[in-house]
Amino acid sequence: MIKDITFITVNYAPEDTAIGLYTSQLAEFLAAKGYIVSVITGFPYYPMWKIPENYKDLPNYYSEVINGVTIYRYKFFVPENRNFFYRTLHIMSFNIGNYFNLNKIKKADLIFCNIPFTTNVALGLVLKRRLKAKLWTSIKDFEFDAAFESGLLQENVISKIFKKGLYKIENYLYTKSDVISSISYKMVERIKMKAPETNPLFFPDWVDVDFINPNKYSQHPYISQDKFTILYSGNIGQKQNWEVYINLAKKLSAFENIAFVLVGEGAYKNELLQKLEQENLLGFVKYYEPIPYEDLPNLLCSANLHILFQKSDVIDSVMPSKILGMMSSARPSIITGDLRSEVAKHINLSQGQGYYTNEENERIFQDILMLIDHPELRSELGQKAREYMIANFSKDMILDSFIKKIETL
Repeated sequence: MIKDITFITVNYAPEDTAIGLYTSQLAEFLAAKGYIVSVITGFPYYPMWKIPENYKDLPNYYSEVINGVTIYRYKFFVPENRNFFYRTLHIMSFNIGNYFNLNKIKKADLIFCNIPFTTNVALGLVLKRRLKAKLWTSIKDFEFDAAFESGLLQENVISKIFKKGLYKIENYLYTKSDVISSISYKMVERIKMKAPETNPLFFPDWVDVDFINPNKYSQHPYISQDKFTILYSGNIGQKQNWEVYINLAKKLSAFENIAFVLVGEGAYKNELLQKLEQENLLGFVKYYEPIPYEDLPNLLCSANLHILFQKSDVIDSVMPSKILGMMSSARPSIITGDLRSEVAKHINLSQGQGYYTNEENERIFQDILMLIDHPELRSELGQKAREYMIANFSKDMILDSFIKKIETL
């Protein structure tokens, strides 16, 4: 019977976005259900890529308890320059330092390892063998694939040998896991290709539909009720198509009843703000730093329209967590990307949400003008999106399914 559960994860509370948010919610849910939960992790640093002031001067090894969960931290290396070399040091630092944190775990029935750090599974395997526990590997991203596909590693004879070795390690770690899961159907299929002897599960991210609820929000101060506000909130990175964003902002800046609000942080932020300034758009596009998680429902539900412009040549294999919040807010969205992506699949299944297209500029411009003129359509699309979230991605439903699964191990 599973009673003691240990998480190994690079991101954890007080980080309140992406992996940190979801892992913290899962761990705290289990603790509230009576499980004994511990976490091996690093110091918080994401999305700012900087350890916050209240953690910076603490000792390299630091333990604390948050909401019933015991957390063992190691102050690992967080690079300012995030090229392949420094990212490798980042990963190695986490795993070498946290190897010694393994000794603090005296009992565990289940080890839950989060990837994007594939090497976390090696730590989990050590703990599994010592404590005779089960090992669950949760894949949030294929970091080896990402490194090669993004061009971080140049193609040559040495890199090909290195690549082959990494994929052998990946296969070995996957096959040694008792349970392996991922957050999208496309990623589950990819796991089967990488390790055919495994039987991966679909275990998606979730959204708290009671937390992000259009029936109980307060108007956020970033968003004026006097204008039709188009919101982008989330990571400002290279995967988004910011040229489409800038061109659309140029066209819509001529309309006095429209406002653009941009909230987020990321590797592309400074470059984007510089481009907006060069185009004299920073007055029209209002930029704000990331807000506290508890303010997110007010922000999302205050907007009239959400936008997310992904590059059409990137076939995203995940359902970005920001879209779960957008859909839960019962506000329509316009999203661009490859029509074969996981996002396109769910948007089509929801029969609502807004518009998903691989077209750019003029089509988007016309759709926005049409939505402004038809509030009843906005309401219908938004409500269908929220209903799809409640039926398929609600927090309680997905976390209860996790407990049902571990009860069978």
